[in-house]
Amino acid sequence: MSVEEGKALYQGKRVLVLGLAKSGAAVARVLKHCGALVTVNDKKPESECEEARDLRAEGIDVICGGHPDDIVNPSVDFVIKNPGIPYSVVPIQKALALGIPVITEVEVAYELSDAPIIGITGSNGKTTTTTLIGRMLEESGLHPVVAGNIGTPLSEQAAQAKAEQTLVAELSSFQLKGTRRFRPSIACLLNVYDAHLDYHKTKEDYVHSKSKLFANQTAEDVAVLNYDSEICRALAADIKAALLWFSTKQEVEQGSFVRGDEIVFKRPQSGRLAQKLSEAPEIEKVLRLDELALPGKHNLENILAGVSVARAAGASIEAIRRVLRTFAGVEHRLEFVAEINGVKYYNDSKATNPEAASRALASFVAPIIWIAGGLDRGIDFKELVPLLKKRVKAVITYGQTAEKLLARAEEAGIIRRKRVDNVTDAVAQARLIAQEGDVVLLSPACASWDMYKSFEERGVLFKQSVHKLKTSL
Repeated sequence: MSVEEGKALYQGKRVLVLGLAKSGAAVARVLKHCGALVTVNDKKPESECEEARDLRAEGIDVICGGHPDDIVNPSVDFVIKNPGIPYSVVPIQKALALGIPVITEVEVAYELSDAPIIGITGSNGKTTTTTLIGRMLEESGLHPVVAGNIGTPLSEQAAQAKAEQTLVAELSSFQLKGTRRFRPSIACLLNVYDAHLDYHKTKEDYVHSKSKLFANQTAEDVAVLNYDSEICRALAADIKAALLWFSTKQEVEQGSFVRGDEIVFKRPQSGRLAQKLSEAPEIEKVLRLDELALPGKHNLENILAGVSVARAAGASIEAIRRVLRTFAGVEHRLEFVAEINGVKYYNDSKATNPEAASRALASFVAPIIWIAGGLDRGIDFKELVPLLKKRVKAVITYGQTAEKLLARAEEAGIIRRKRVDNVTDAVAQARLIAQEGDVVLLSPACASWDMYKSFEERGVLFKQSVHKLKTSL
């Protein structure tokens, strides 16, 4: 859609925005600018709603401290909910019963964008891959705008982006579940593991929410999927877009894979994408594996996905090579923090599920002192036991899942096990245990919300604690 078409859709309409977080405030402002009559409602008390005063000054109604009984009524045309708000809450249930559309700000972003959108989702690797694709397009002179779940609200950027730009958006299952017409020109699904089942209730709903990324695509669009994922291969049967694959394990008919010690890209032989890439060789050698700057075997999947998406978006192979030789990762994703007395400290706070933590644990040969814990989503962590036996010398836990993780450490035969109150205490405890040649790894395997506002806050506190160790020597 275009900005003008989107504005017409909301002009004069009554819109209720549920949730005064960063994305809620952004979409409220965007829709006010479109001429909508906007009310923002948040259950938090006024003292915790930092944006409330500024929004009111801009002519937006804000109600904090709970959900009034009449906040949803037949006069409301749209409800735009914060992605994290469950569909079971009373205002959402009432809106659905009244037939009022309940959407997320990602849908609004699509409706207000003149620029094409590249959407990236998956259980793990979204932020790294989104950042990597943005760098590849920037290096090619394509002026991308990176936004979405990565930090900057997509609706805010979509309303400002020009038609010749490209929005590169990290998208969560929470955001995608609340879409109706959303249609990215390139859609990428990295992987699907058991995650967020406390929100989605079933894996089927989780997979369905992820697959909405492709729901409105046509043959003019491109879908990039992980060939190594059985779920991705099954979803491909219903996708109308041109398909590109990526695989760390085998050669694919079209897309990115590893041949010997090199990453290669094989272009399609027919269709619009084949015409777009017609001047390129059928098989392009991208880069040798030993030239990659991004560490970790798990990141190879992200790199291959990035290559396929970037080539489909028009990035040059030369630009892709330059980025892969220099891009070493993003904050909170297996981030090297410091080496102290021969002990290396790594921050992987973004590892909010067991699969992500297992990838981090598998990245090291050195003995690991593992710091983990956080929000209890009903996961038993049993899948981590074999890896704990092979790689981990000590486990330090905190948060709601501390006892579960200690039990798995005991099952793995790890003698050194300790529960602490928080990440700061975990770093202090790790220092007492660590010896030269060890790795201290924060890779929580859990969300942060039982103790911290975000995985970023958790990661920053870890890094601050490590740097204090360094200065205290």
